Amino acid sequence: MIPARTLLVGSGRIGSRVAAALRSGGAEAVTLRRSPASDPASSHVVADVGAPLADPLPAVDAVVFTLPPGAEPSFLADAVAHVARALPVPAARTVFVSSTRVFEGHTDGHPLTEDDEPRPRSERARQLVAGEARAVELLGASVLRPAGIYGPGRDRLIRQVLEGEPVDHDRRTNRLHETDVVRAILALLDAADPPQLLLGADERPATLGEVVAFLAERLGVPVPPRAEAAERRGTVLDGSRLRTVLGGLAYPTFEDGYGEMLAAR
Repeated sequence: MIPARTLLVGSGRIGSRVAAALRSGGAEAVTLRRSPASDPASSHVVADVGAPLADPLPAVDAVVFTLPPGAEPSFLADAVAHVARALPVPAARTVFVSSTRVFEGHTDGHPLTEDDEPRPRSERARQLVAGEARAVELLGASVLRPAGIYGPGRDRLIRQVLEGEPVDHDRRTNRLHETDVVRAILALLDAADPPQLLLGADERPATLGEVVAFLAERLGVPVPPRAEAAERRGTVLDGSRLRTVLGGLAYPTFEDGYGEMLAAR
């Protein structure tokens, strides 16, 4: 059952879409923002989660974190702790949106599942792992790790192809359409017994070369040339648990998602 009142910590595209979906279903969504919302009718709290919150947060049934890593290495873990301490009572359900970036140290190419341990190499990945751990420790969170999120307005790869920018054709890639990211968050809020960890990847892992070749063909432009191979070769992700939870994806492959985006151009 969808919670009656949810606090959205993070007001980017994903957080805003989750809030809109909750409200359209008759639930209340409160966003926590660093500055006032442009829509005065929206329900929001102004606070900086990078520091202890001066005032208590409203009582809520659920919390959803969609924060990106911050400038300080401890930002995400601290933000979770600050929110947890400011809640008057613990929320019954928490979802922490992380990233499959936490697997960047895996290099052998075997399909990764929820059973594989993170291997962060970058500061951003280590910050995500720390944020996940703090959310589970303090709030009993379910963690969603989406792969490369794309969708309307997220068209950087299309622009790269149009500009003929060289890419590493052999790099292994995974992605998930923004619509399915939102569906996954809502499913974790709604489930009677949600999984504690869920990978967000579609049914079609592909090399970057396969993706840009598809885009170039649809756009009627040459396939971008090969760039020098990057040190990190990418990963292959098994998103079968996500498909079970959702009963299928709205955009099962990159051809489905990018095909729709290109048709709308």
